Amino acid sequence: MPAYAVIGGQWGDEGKGKVIDYLAGKVDCVVRYAGGNNAGHTVVNERGTFQLHLVPSGICWPQVFGIIGNGVVVDPDVLLGELQQLTSRGIDTSKFLVSERAHVIMPYHIVLDRLEEESRGSGAIGTTGRGVGPAYVDKTARSGIRVGDLMDWEALVPRLEQVLAAKNALITKIYGGEALVLEDVLAQCRRWAEDLRPYACATEQIVQDLLAENKRVLLEGAQGTLLDIDHGSYPFVTSSSPSIGGACTGLGLSPQAIVGVMGVFKAYTSRVGSGPMPSEMVGVAAESLREKAQEYGTTTGRPRRVGWFDAVAGKYSCLVNGFTGNVLTRLDILDGFPSVKICIGYRVDGGEINRFPANTNLLARCQPIYEEMPGWDRPTASATTLSQLPENALAYIKRLEDLLGCPFQIISTGPSREETIVVEETIK
Repeated sequence: MPAYAVIGGQWGDEGKGKVIDYLAGKVDCVVRYAGGNNAGHTVVNERGTFQLHLVPSGICWPQVFGIIGNGVVVDPDVLLGELQQLTSRGIDTSKFLVSERAHVIMPYHIVLDRLEEESRGSGAIGTTGRGVGPAYVDKTARSGIRVGDLMDWEALVPRLEQVLAAKNALITKIYGGEALVLEDVLAQCRRWAEDLRPYACATEQIVQDLLAENKRVLLEGAQGTLLDIDHGSYPFVTSSSPSIGGACTGLGLSPQAIVGVMGVFKAYTSRVGSGPMPSEMVGVAAESLREKAQEYGTTTGRPRRVGWFDAVAGKYSCLVNGFTGNVLTRLDILDGFPSVKICIGYRVDGGEINRFPANTNLLARCQPIYEEMPGWDRPTASATTLSQLPENALAYIKRLEDLLGCPFQIISTGPSREETIVVEETIK
């Protein structure tokens, strides 16, 4: 019963969508286990370019089940809109399912997310304002509404009356916002219930059944390990667990079912939103890299902060997740740079450290210690074998492997499925 996880090793936006779409051709099911529509995965294949925020990235393969697990928080309007768009473009969504245990992003979550972020002023975290954080707050506070609850109208109405009264008090009395109308929210819930009913089920049982039949299951991570609520650069993190632990709790899956954990790393580093990023580039160099790579958020359109590869942070991700192999993406973006740098340590408070600190204030004071390597002038873009890569690019890859302590099994040299070098088969 083999399950394989694909997890971001940095601050998200590592190219997991391409990797998952590529690997999905070898599996029977792709399951999203955490996050909400604050994530965005871009998939490029013969059907075109797809920007997905909730639907698993394996949806373009007709034989593959696409499942949203219980650990995801779901905005029904976004989900249903995505499914409609996929169908209109000829993608079969008949094998899509969503967990009845997944929590729903309610209208008041979106309102509160934006009001709370505004109230932080200069200390803003940089949330997407999609209501994801407040939905997870309610999940933990045991006042959330789940997909299955939408189908039980008699129980839902009194619960929602109570919850909305409390949320309106926050919106109006604390933040000075406008109260939501119960009848409007209930009308939305009624529509959601009817539209989601064909997809909602006990997905944990479906996944277990597939594994029992010796089917291959791919676990799709969202965001990245350095945004993990426990292991990331807190408080500038997401509200869920993108790391490997989230895969088990977010799907109802035994750790024993997972036989491979793949970390996805970009050949450089990027980050959306606030928070420390020791290897961040600024000025002309940053603008040049950002424009060449088109580093703008799939979900928000915001320009991403960019920097050189941070091997200290990367090694920490390998430690937390126990990666059995890694994937290197966007190597082609570094084509033509006269030299490339790798952050191999931090200088802070008069000393040097080679670990990723838990204290965010300490991380913010860290200055990168760089190792500089010669660049390459022959392109790596669209390469499909290692023999096509320039010697200096191979040396860069080998150095990253040594620093991370884990080999690269796949190297991506472009956005399409074909632009991929398979060093070692990852799914067997």
